[in-house]
This record gives sequence, C-alpha cells and structure tokens, in this order.
Amino acid sequence: MSGRLTIALVALLLGLAPGPPAWGQDKELSPDSTLAGVLERGKLRVCFEAGYLPFEMVGTRSGLRQQTLRPADERKGGQNVKFGGFDIDLAREMARELGVDFWPVNTRWTSIIPSLTLGRCDIIISGMSVTEARRRQVDFSEPYMQVGQTVLINQALAEEVAAYSDLNDPKYKVSSKPGTTGEAAVKAFMPKADYVPFDSELAAAAAVADGEVDAFVYDRPFNATFVAMHGAEGLIFLDEPFTDEAIAFAIRKNDPDFLNWLNGFLRDLRADGRYDKLRGKWFDSADWFDLYR
Repeated sequence: MSGRLTIALVALLLGLAPGPPAWGQDKELSPDSTLAGVLERGKLRVCFEAGYLPFEMVGTRSGLRQQTLRPADERKGGQNVKFGGFDIDLAREMARELGVDFWPVNTRWTSIIPSLTLGRCDIIISGMSVTEARRRQVDFSEPYMQVGQTVLINQALAEEVAAYSDLNDPKYKVSSKPGTTGEAAVKAFMPKADYVPFDSELAAAAAVADGEVDAFVYDRPFNATFVAMHGAEGLIFLDEPFTDEAIAFAIRKNDPDFLNWLNGFLRDLRADGRYDKLRGKWFDSADWFDLYR
C-alpha cells in the first residue's frame, strides 16, 4: 500500500460493520485525507451557523438562541440542544453513509472558514455560496443547490421601491450580514445605499419589519422562509433573485479522496430520491415551523 490505507483495512481496524461502504472497498484512501480522520474518530464534525432558515436552526425546546453555543458542544447549561434543517439532515445522511456519528460545530459565520482550516471541523455544510475568494481558501464539492439574492423591504416603501436597483440611493438603509454574498450584493448593486450590517439574519429581517432599516438583502430561501414563518406584516418580499449562486460543501484544500467521496454521495442522494425527500420536508412543508427557529 506504500503509505496509503485501503478503506477496507481502515473499516476493519475501526470495527465498522461488514458490507461495502459507499465508496467501495477496492479504493485506496490517503492517510492524510480528512476521511481517514473521520473514520478514526468515529465522528463527522460539521461546521455551520444556526439561524439560516431553513438550512440550519436551533430547536425551540432547546431554550437557546443562536450564538450561545460553544463549537462542537451540544450541551449548554445542562440542556440538550437540538439542531435541524436541510443542511443538518444532509450532514446526518453523510455521517450515516460513513458509519460515524454526526458532530455539530455551531460556529460564527465570520470564523467558519478559519475553523475548518484549523481543523476544528471536517467540513462546512452551511449554505455556503461558491465564490472565487472562498475558492482560494477551501475546495468545494459539486453544488447541491442554486440560490440567489432577494430583498425584503419595509411596507412603507411600497410605492417607491419596486426593484433592488431602486435602493441604490443614500436615503435608504440597506442591511445584510457580514461576510456573506448578501453583503457583497449590496456593495456591488447598491453602492450608494447606507449599508447597515447585522450579525444575525433573523435580527436583520426583523429590523425591516420594525422600520429600523429599509431593506434586507439575502438568499431567497431564507427570505421566503422568514416571510412564511413570521408573516408578511410590515414587509414586502421582492422575491425575484437578482443573482445566481451555487452552494456547496466546503473542505480543506488538496483532499481529492474526500472531494471524490462527497461528489459521489451527492449523486447517490439525488439518484435514490433522498435529496428530493429532504428538500420537500424543509422547503415545501410548514410542519416544522413550531419546532425550530
């Protein structure tokens, strides 16, 4: 094997159940690959930031809000923390196929890539859009969804703001979240607006309804879900995306074994219907609205 471990040998050493793993037992796995570490630990450590509807959220019964959790810690103040969402279910499916435990690493967005590169987690599954700036820091899998930027505006502006371009004026306060493609869109398409950053998507969207800011620019899935969960009172949703963005899994650079496995996992997930089932659960149903925030 000359410095490389076969998957079958790794599985045997770890006492994993017999039967062909998702990647096939005839493949070799570099000991430097993240996959080797995942199998050795028996955990898939997933970085995300709770609060991005409907991708990653905190259960309402947890008694906690986002940003109150320590990374890689599912307990705080003696309470169990339940995470849910489309990305969380993808991560659980991924861990299940690997035969390991899902280990959540709730992380502030501004430090999520450093957390990955420093080895505090194995993968980012957090609705991360693929950008050239991020490609210089991480490698991306094949996309698992397309999203685009949309706008929530305060209802008082109904007669004067009909499109995102109308917000390109110093008289308007436009919000988004630092380090996101929403922020990049504000700066690129509305450079004259008074930009007001918010650390939380939920706080920014609520600030529009309250009249604290005039508009919020963010991914369509979040804005659509926010309106569906909280109602459109005080809000107008300009729901036609004005950008087109791919979101994907992010991993440390130069790990072809992990990247190939992830792309194969995505193809299998789509082919056997699991992807459509999960998408329907989180995007086409309101059954979970009272369970997560």
